[in-house]
Formats: sequence, structure tokens, C-alpha cells
Amino acid sequence: MVQVAITVNGKLRKAHVEPRTLLVHFLREHLNLTGTHVGCDTSQCGACTVLVDGRSAKSCTMFAVQADGAAVTTIEGLAPEGQLHAVQRGFWEEHGLQCGYCTPGMIMSAVNLLQDNPSPTEQQIREGIAGNFCRCTGYQHIVNAIQHAVKHSGKTAR
Repeated sequence: MVQVAITVNGKLRKAHVEPRTLLVHFLREHLNLTGTHVGCDTSQCGACTVLVDGRSAKSCTMFAVQADGAAVTTIEGLAPEGQLHAVQRGFWEEHGLQCGYCTPGMIMSAVNLLQDNPSPTEQQIREGIAGNFCRCTGYQHIVNAIQHAVKHSGKTAR
């Protein structure tokens, strides 16, 4: 067992984990943060995307020990309790989800995209979410949701 200290959603979390514990399993099984999904176990779908030190990362490709000392943001920590981040609001307003399984990872990738480029073109949005698969939609509503977030950035809503 190895001790890790990871700041998750603004709170320092310490735990002893097996060195082979993936970050996604640490979040889900040790911290009960089940918004981060496991979709493929091959790092291709992006359902497990979180922010590590502000950058999107597929948590199924990273060991918890690699995140030791880092700041991790999951979908649960994206906005204050009872509020929605602009990207979450965009997904709500523009029907950017169907089954919702890919949604947390898609949102986290979009947040990273908008941090890097606050006013992306439609093509840049499509490229920015290319590492996330949605098996239910045709992606247009997801693109619309991110464009909605661009228009309403900086605003959180209840």
C-alpha cells in the first residue's frame, strides 16, 4: 500500500492505495465520486475524463499514485453545490445528452477546451471533444451545448 494525498474538488484527500489503483477507481471506490464513469477500459471513450491540475486527463490511464500532490476536479466539483457550471447549463439547455453516460467526461473535456480557447469555432469544438465518444447522439446537440456555454461563460445558474 502507498499513501496518496490528492486535492479532489478542493478538499485534500489522503488514503492508502495499491500502487496499481487507477485514478478512476480511487475516485469511484475510495471517495464515492461516481460521476466519473468507466466506459471502455482502453482509454478510448473519454467517459472517465477529469481535470488534473486544470488539464483534462483520462483517469483510467492514470494511477492514483501519479496524481499524488495534484489537484483533481471531477464533475461533482465543477460548480458550487446547487449550481451548474456554464458547460453543464449548456448541456441542460441544448439537450446535449441522451443516456448521459458520456456526459461527465464530455463536459470535463469541454471545460478544458474553453479554458484554452474561450471562443472556439464549431470545428475547434469538434476537435476538442474528439477524444470523447457518445454512442447515443449525433454530436450536434453537444456542440450546441458548448456553444451555449461560450455565450454564457462566467455564469453559474441554479
